[in-house]
Amino acid sequence: MINIAVMGYGTVGSGVVEVIRTNGSLINERVQDEIYVKYVLDLRDFPGDPVEEILTHDFDTILNDPEVAIVVETMGGIEPAYTFVKKCLEAGKSVATSNKALVAKHGAELLEIAREREINFMFEASVGGGIPIIRALNSSLTADRIDEVIGILNGTTNYMMTKMFFEGADYAEVLKEAQDKGYAERNPEADVEGHDACRKIAILTSLISGQHVDFEKIHTEGITKITTEDMKYAKKLNMAIKLLASSKRVGDTFSVLVAPMLLSEEHPLCNVNDVFNAVFVRGNMLGDAMFYGSGAGKLPTASAVVADVVDAAKHLHRNVVTRWDAGELELIPNAEAEHRFFVRVQGRSETQKEQIREAFGSVEIVETEGLEDEFGFITEVMTEGTYSKKAEAFPEIIHMIRLAD
Repeated sequence: MINIAVMGYGTVGSGVVEVIRTNGSLINERVQDEIYVKYVLDLRDFPGDPVEEILTHDFDTILNDPEVAIVVETMGGIEPAYTFVKKCLEAGKSVATSNKALVAKHGAELLEIAREREINFMFEASVGGGIPIIRALNSSLTADRIDEVIGILNGTTNYMMTKMFFEGADYAEVLKEAQDKGYAERNPEADVEGHDACRKIAILTSLISGQHVDFEKIHTEGITKITTEDMKYAKKLNMAIKLLASSKRVGDTFSVLVAPMLLSEEHPLCNVNDVFNAVFVRGNMLGDAMFYGSGAGKLPTASAVVADVVDAAKHLHRNVVTRWDAGELELIPNAEAEHRFFVRVQGRSETQKEQIREAFGSVEIVETEGLEDEFGFITEVMTEGTYSKKAEAFPEIIHMIRLAD
């Protein structure tokens, strides 16, 4: 028997217990041993819930029990999760977590402790919910040099962008609808400002580079400035607007960005809609591959956590190597990142296009019905810094959106 403890009995934590109870015989067959939930840690009481018999309010009960081999952390946030997880690892207990904030900030340190103790720190569910992208990068794709990872990593914003695109609804409408359906929090900032996706792409870039990526140094923009007018232009261009988290290899480092971008209809990510997530990977030998599925939700996320529990159970007292060192990766400065830009301008194209071409070079003028007092244009590839400098001379610019390659 392999005893585990679950720290945090919220949405994901209760899902972990449910997955183990529902699929217990299947899981035990695959581990060739019995996975048994010995403790559930939470500050709350759950009268009438089956976990009432194994509920504890004291972390030390788990820490000091030598029979607990694997600990699941689903509390979220940095503290007390960081302190609890670190102590568990130092005590020789493997940990599986869904906590992206913890992994993005302390992943390298916690992996090092696990390596030293010949145990494991696993975090499949921290990126993409139920999509098995971490395991793919760690094992299936280890023969490849990964040159690009670009993904739709936040279900809330993808749901909102889908509604705005197909139904013509404005930002405020779709945000309220997302909140009413439980897709968005009452305070939606982490989702709509891109912070959630930023932490996730930091984790993925750390894994493919082998060095720590500071998420606070990633240029991040959310979807709050996207309008119905932007969506009209996207349709005119046979494109879609998605909040993308992008990481591209440039020499010995990476250019990393989180922002709304225009995707051509031929791109595999273009038709990923509603609350679904997807990660597009390009390797130097593999070529292109895409991982698609539920990026959030109780059971998909819990399934990924339990998969880590199974992996840890198969490797008790043996570390599964994850390449992510504490040395920080110096990212390409955002001003040096290269893109094409779609730009909306107030006024008529006839009176301004020559001036625009003089400043921006060869551009494609874009006009669409119902927007007679403005037009758009698409630039050639240029750096962010070059674009910003040129844009300063045009107070008529309404909005800019980058194009994804």
